Amino acid sequence: MRYTLRQLEIFVAIARTENVSRAAAQLKLSQSAASSALVELERMFDRPLFDRVGKSLYLNSTGRGLLDKAEALLIQASEIETYLTGSGPGPLAIGATMTIGNYLATLIVVEYMRRYPDSPVRLQVANTAAIAERLLRFSCDFALLEGEFSHSELLLEPWLADELVIFCAPSHPLAGQGPIDNNTLSRQFWILREAGSGTRTRFEQGIRGQLQEVRAGLELEHTEAIKRAVESGLGIGCLSRLALREAFRRGSLMEIPTPQFDFSRQFYFACHASRRGSKAISLFRALCREMTENASSTEHIRLPYIP
Repeated sequence: MRYTLRQLEIFVAIARTENVSRAAAQLKLSQSAASSALVELERMFDRPLFDRVGKSLYLNSTGRGLLDKAEALLIQASEIETYLTGSGPGPLAIGATMTIGNYLATLIVVEYMRRYPDSPVRLQVANTAAIAERLLRFSCDFALLEGEFSHSELLLEPWLADELVIFCAPSHPLAGQGPIDNNTLSRQFWILREAGSGTRTRFEQGIRGQLQEVRAGLELEHTEAIKRAVESGLGIGCLSRLALREAFRRGSLMEIPTPQFDFSRQFYFACHASRRGSKAISLFRALCREMTENASSTEHIRLPYIP
């Protein structure tokens, strides 16, 4: 690029004042410096921008065509400078897996944007495999994962304890029956998360070697869809206690006690190993811990509920 923003700034000032001396004073330049910058801009492209009549300058058709474009470019340049020198932490792209995204991340993002209103946040919600892939492609800066994802280029940091819970509708035959044996569970119609989700992976790890068969009659990508299907009496499901606590409180769903299974798991912070921690990432991570600092697990989080 041969021209400079300073040359365009001088051109705009001269065009608006129609006087080199006034433009120079406005920009705190000498008259000769302002005049030389304008002449250099015109000579660079061999295009006069003013008609010179005596000591007066009048925009010609080329200058008039340039004026709007130059002003628009100077406004954009000013916005860029304000953005880079601003006191805010800057933009942030957050990835979150389904349970965290639907029940925790949105609330944290809202608080983050309240504290830093000039720092935009983009929240991407998908299953664990998809969010991990976005981290690896650098399409998100930081992620909240509901389960481990092993990859040499990803760094995971423990955040919060969680557990999965098997549940059913109050009208289901297993409701209120106390602990249910494995043979009975094997005969049930299951409504589960899709393969690739952290919830599905942890469920399969938890039942491994104990249930001879799991009839996954319906697989859904969204926890709310699974809850609605189970509420209808279609079958039983297994989701995070975080996603079920309001339904348990209302009595629209009931936990099926299964002490034979270990469904405990961890929520993690995740980022790419080669990405330096920005100010925005540090602030968002700290806010996540702050908003859950008194909770030993997701069961004890005291956050507003978003239905």
